[in-house]
Amino acid sequence: MPECLDWIYRYPPLEAGILLKRYKRFFADIELASGKIITAHCPNTGPMIGVSTPGSPVLVSHSHNPKRKLAYTWEMIQVHHHQPTWVGINTGLPNRVIALALAQQLILPLANSYRQIRKEVVYGKDQKSRVDFLLNGESCQRPIYLEVKSVTLAEENVALFPDTVTTRGQKHLRELQQLLPQARAVMLYFINRGDCTHFAPGDSYDPVYGQLLREAVALGVEVLPCRFEITPQGIRYLGFAALIGNW
Repeated sequence: MPECLDWIYRYPPLEAGILLKRYKRFFADIELASGKIITAHCPNTGPMIGVSTPGSPVLVSHSHNPKRKLAYTWEMIQVHHHQPTWVGINTGLPNRVIALALAQQLILPLANSYRQIRKEVVYGKDQKSRVDFLLNGESCQRPIYLEVKSVTLAEENVALFPDTVTTRGQKHLRELQQLLPQARAVMLYFINRGDCTHFAPGDSYDPVYGQLLREAVALGVEVLPCRFEITPQGIRYLGFAALIGNW
Protein backbone atom coordinates (compact mmCIF):
# COMPACT_ATOMS: atom_id res chain seq x y z
CA MET A 1 0.00 0.00 0.00
CA PRO A 2 1.44 3.45 -0.82
CA GLU A 3 2.38 5.71 2.05
CA CYS A 4 -0.45 7.80 3.38
CA LEU A 5 0.76 11.40 3.50
CA ASP A 6 -2.02 12.61 5.76
CA TRP A 7 -1.78 12.73 9.53
CA ILE A 8 -4.08 10.22 11.19
CA TYR A 9 -3.41 11.83 14.54
CA ARG A 10 -1.91 15.18 15.50
CA TYR A 11 -0.18 15.63 18.82
CA PRO A 12 -0.96 18.57 21.07
CA PRO A 13 1.97 20.92 21.67
CA LEU A 14 4.81 18.86 23.15
CA GLU A 15 7.76 19.89 25.29
CA ALA A 16 11.28 18.61 24.62
CA GLY A 17 13.57 17.12 27.22
CA ILE A 18 16.21 14.53 28.02
CA LEU A 19 15.41 11.26 29.79
CA LEU A 20 17.23 10.99 33.11
CA LYS A 21 15.77 7.68 34.27
CA ARG A 22 12.68 5.51 34.11
CA TYR A 23 11.76 3.65 37.31
CA LYS A 24 8.97 1.78 39.10
CA ARG A 25 7.37 1.18 35.67
CA PHE A 26 5.16 4.28 35.80
CA PHE A 27 7.66 7.09 36.40
CA ALA A 28 10.25 8.91 34.31
CA ASP A 29 12.49 11.75 35.44
CA ILE A 30 13.07 14.16 32.57
CA GLU A 31 15.06 17.37 32.25
CA LEU A 32 13.14 19.82 30.10
CA ALA A 33 14.85 22.15 27.66
CA SER A 34 14.32 24.93 30.19
CA GLY A 35 16.47 23.04 32.69
CA LYS A 36 13.51 22.14 34.90
CA ILE A 37 13.46 18.52 36.08
CA ILE A 38 10.04 16.88 36.11
CA THR A 39 8.59 13.47 36.89
CA ALA A 40 6.35 12.34 34.04
CA HIS A 41 3.87 9.49 33.86
CA CYS A 42 5.28 6.58 31.86
CA PRO A 43 2.29 4.96 30.12
CA ASN A 44 4.25 1.86 29.06
CA THR A 45 4.54 -0.76 31.79
CA GLY A 46 6.69 -3.20 29.80
CA PRO A 47 10.48 -3.60 29.88
CA MET A 48 10.87 -0.97 27.10
CA ILE A 49 13.99 -2.63 25.70
CA GLY A 50 15.98 -0.14 23.66
CA VAL A 51 13.51 2.70 24.20
CA SER A 52 14.35 3.87 27.73
CA THR A 53 18.04 4.78 27.49
CA PRO A 54 19.01 7.67 29.79
CA GLY A 55 20.30 10.68 27.88
CA SER A 56 17.90 10.18 24.96
CA PRO A 57 15.76 13.03 23.62
CA VAL A 58 12.11 12.73 24.64
CA LEU A 59 8.87 14.67 24.20
CA VAL A 60 6.17 15.07 26.81
CA SER A 61 2.64 16.42 26.85
CA HIS A 62 1.27 18.60 29.63
CA SER A 63 -2.17 18.34 31.21
CA HIS A 64 -3.88 21.14 33.10
CA ASN A 65 -6.21 18.70 34.87
CA PRO A 66 -5.80 19.49 38.59
CA LYS A 67 -6.89 15.96 39.55
CA ARG A 68 -3.85 14.37 37.92
CA LYS A 69 -0.98 13.41 40.21
CA LEU A 70 1.52 13.92 37.38
CA ALA A 71 0.89 16.78 34.97
CA TYR A 72 3.26 15.45 32.30
CA THR A 73 2.97 12.34 30.13
CA TRP A 74 5.94 10.82 28.33
CA GLU A 75 4.84 10.58 24.68
CA MET A 76 7.90 9.53 22.64
CA ILE A 77 11.63 8.95 22.64
CA GLN A 78 14.22 9.38 19.92
CA VAL A 79 16.44 6.35 19.33
CA HIS A 80 19.47 6.08 17.07
CA HIS A 81 18.94 2.79 15.30
CA HIS A 82 19.89 3.08 11.62
CA GLN A 83 18.98 6.74 11.79
CA PRO A 84 17.34 8.98 14.41
CA THR A 85 13.80 7.65 14.86
CA TRP A 86 10.97 8.68 17.15
CA VAL A 87 9.26 5.80 18.97
CA GLY A 88 5.83 6.13 20.56
CA ILE A 89 5.80 5.45 24.31
CA ASN A 90 2.17 6.21 25.16
CA THR A 91 0.46 2.80 24.93
CA GLY A 92 -2.92 4.47 25.37
CA LEU A 93 -2.57 6.13 21.98
CA PRO A 94 -2.54 3.20 19.48
CA ASN A 95 -6.18 2.30 20.08
CA ARG A 96 -7.20 5.92 19.51
CA VAL A 97 -5.21 6.00 16.27
CA ILE A 98 -6.65 2.68 15.08
CA ALA A 99 -10.17 3.96 15.80
CA LEU A 100 -9.45 6.91 13.51
CA ALA A 101 -7.99 4.62 10.83
CA LEU A 102 -11.02 2.34 11.01
CA ALA A 103 -13.38 5.30 10.70
CA GLN A 104 -11.57 6.27 7.51
CA GLN A 105 -11.51 2.66 6.19
CA LEU A 106 -7.72 2.93 5.81
CA ILE A 107 -6.82 -0.66 6.67
CA LEU A 108 -7.44 -2.39 3.36
CA PRO A 109 -8.00 -6.03 4.45
CA LEU A 110 -10.83 -4.75 6.64
CA ALA A 111 -12.13 -1.90 4.48
CA ASN A 112 -15.77 -2.05 3.37
CA SER A 113 -16.39 -5.07 5.60
CA TYR A 114 -18.02 -3.11 8.42
CA ARG A 115 -20.31 -0.20 9.09
CA GLN A 116 -20.35 -0.17 12.87
CA ILE A 117 -17.31 0.19 15.14
CA ARG A 118 -17.66 -0.77 18.80
CA LYS A 119 -14.91 -0.48 21.40
CA GLU A 120 -14.03 -2.61 24.41
CA VAL A 121 -16.65 -5.30 23.82
CA VAL A 122 -16.98 -8.17 26.28
CA TYR A 123 -16.20 -11.56 24.73
CA GLY A 124 -14.45 -14.86 25.44
CA LYS A 125 -15.51 -18.18 26.88
CA ASP A 126 -15.99 -16.78 30.38
CA GLN A 127 -17.11 -13.33 29.15
CA LYS A 128 -14.40 -11.77 31.28
CA SER A 129 -12.26 -10.38 28.45
CA ARG A 130 -12.72 -7.31 26.30
CA VAL A 131 -11.72 -7.11 22.66
CA ASP A 132 -10.40 -3.73 21.54
CA PHE A 133 -12.79 -3.43 18.58
CA LEU A 134 -15.81 -5.28 17.26
CA LEU A 135 -16.66 -4.39 13.67
CA ASN A 136 -20.08 -5.24 12.27
CA GLY A 137 -21.26 -5.06 8.67
CA GLU A 138 -24.24 -6.39 6.77
CA SER A 139 -26.13 -9.37 8.15
CA CYS A 140 -24.43 -11.71 5.67
CA GLN A 141 -20.94 -10.66 6.75
CA ARG A 142 -19.07 -12.14 9.66
CA PRO A 143 -18.32 -9.79 12.56
CA ILE A 144 -14.66 -8.82 12.95
CA TYR A 145 -12.99 -9.06 16.36
CA LEU A 146 -9.88 -6.89 16.38
CA GLU A 147 -7.19 -6.87 19.05
CA VAL A 148 -4.44 -4.18 19.01
CA LYS A 149 -0.90 -4.53 20.37
CA SER A 150 1.67 -1.75 20.53
CA VAL A 151 5.14 -2.75 19.29
CA THR A 152 8.29 -0.80 20.21
CA LEU A 153 11.02 -3.48 20.20
CA ALA A 154 13.21 -3.63 17.09
CA GLU A 155 16.19 -5.68 15.96
CA GLU A 156 17.68 -4.27 12.79
CA ASN A 157 14.61 -3.43 10.66
CA VAL A 158 12.38 -6.07 12.28
CA ALA A 159 9.69 -5.15 14.79
CA LEU A 160 9.15 -7.83 17.44
CA PHE A 161 6.26 -8.64 19.74
CA PRO A 162 6.21 -9.41 22.59
CA ASP A 163 9.25 -8.04 24.41
CA THR A 164 8.58 -10.09 27.55
CA VAL A 165 6.45 -13.04 28.65
CA THR A 166 2.81 -12.03 28.31
CA THR A 167 0.23 -14.41 29.74
CA ARG A 168 -2.43 -11.83 28.91
CA GLY A 169 -1.34 -11.82 25.27
CA GLN A 170 -1.36 -15.61 25.20
CA LYS A 171 -4.91 -15.58 26.53
CA HIS A 172 -5.99 -13.15 23.80
CA LEU A 173 -4.64 -15.48 21.10
CA ARG A 174 -6.50 -18.46 22.54
CA GLU A 175 -9.74 -16.50 22.78
CA LEU A 176 -9.46 -15.19 19.23
CA GLN A 177 -9.08 -18.75 17.96
CA GLN A 178 -12.32 -19.72 19.67
CA LEU A 179 -14.22 -17.13 17.62
CA LEU A 180 -13.48 -18.97 14.37
CA PRO A 181 -15.08 -19.66 11.95
CA GLN A 182 -18.25 -17.78 12.94
CA ALA A 183 -16.31 -14.50 13.06
CA ARG A 184 -13.14 -13.00 11.66
CA ALA A 185 -10.44 -12.75 14.30
CA VAL A 186 -7.69 -10.19 13.71
CA MET A 187 -4.51 -9.40 15.62
CA LEU A 188 -3.25 -5.95 14.66
CA TYR A 189 0.30 -5.06 15.64
CA PHE A 190 0.73 -1.28 15.87
CA ILE A 191 4.41 -0.80 14.99
CA ASN A 192 5.08 2.35 17.00
CA ARG A 193 8.13 3.47 15.01
CA GLY A 194 8.77 4.18 11.34
CA ASP A 195 12.11 2.41 10.90
CA CYS A 196 10.83 -1.19 10.79
CA THR A 197 9.84 -2.78 7.48
CA HIS A 198 9.38 -6.34 8.77
CA PHE A 199 7.57 -8.02 11.67
CA ALA A 200 8.17 -11.28 13.54
CA PRO A 201 7.09 -12.86 16.84
CA GLY A 202 9.47 -12.17 19.71
CA ASP A 203 10.27 -15.86 20.15
CA SER A 204 13.31 -15.31 22.36
CA TYR A 205 11.23 -13.19 24.75
CA ASP A 206 8.12 -15.41 24.91
CA PRO A 207 8.41 -18.67 22.93
CA VAL A 208 4.93 -19.77 24.04
CA TYR A 209 3.39 -16.64 22.52
CA GLY A 210 5.27 -17.21 19.27
CA GLN A 211 4.02 -20.78 19.05
CA LEU A 212 0.45 -19.76 19.87
CA LEU A 213 0.53 -16.99 17.26
CA ARG A 214 1.61 -19.38 14.52
CA GLU A 215 -1.05 -21.91 15.56
CA ALA A 216 -3.66 -19.15 15.52
CA VAL A 217 -2.64 -18.07 12.01
CA ALA A 218 -2.83 -21.68 10.80
CA LEU A 219 -6.39 -21.84 12.11
CA GLY A 220 -7.43 -18.61 10.40
CA VAL A 221 -6.60 -15.74 12.74
CA GLU A 222 -5.46 -12.79 10.61
CA VAL A 223 -2.27 -10.89 11.43
CA LEU A 224 -1.94 -7.25 10.37
CA PRO A 225 1.45 -5.70 11.22
CA CYS A 226 0.73 -2.01 10.60
CA ARG A 227 3.58 0.46 10.26
CA PHE A 228 3.33 3.98 11.65
CA GLU A 229 5.66 6.95 11.47
CA ILE A 230 5.87 8.80 14.76
CA THR A 231 6.86 12.48 14.61
CA PRO A 232 6.58 15.41 17.01
CA GLN A 233 3.76 16.75 14.83
CA GLY A 234 1.68 13.61 14.50
CA ILE A 235 1.34 10.01 13.33
CA ARG A 236 1.19 8.73 9.76
CA TYR A 237 0.07 5.31 8.54
CA LEU A 238 2.70 3.66 6.33
CA GLY A 239 0.97 0.41 5.36
CA PHE A 240 2.05 -3.12 6.26
CA ALA A 241 5.30 -4.66 7.38
CA ALA A 242 6.40 -7.93 5.80
CA LEU A 243 6.01 -11.06 7.93
CA ILE A 244 9.15 -13.07 8.58
CA GLY A 245 10.09 -15.80 11.05
CA ASN A 246 8.94 -19.27 9.93
CA TRP A 247 5.21 -18.81 9.70
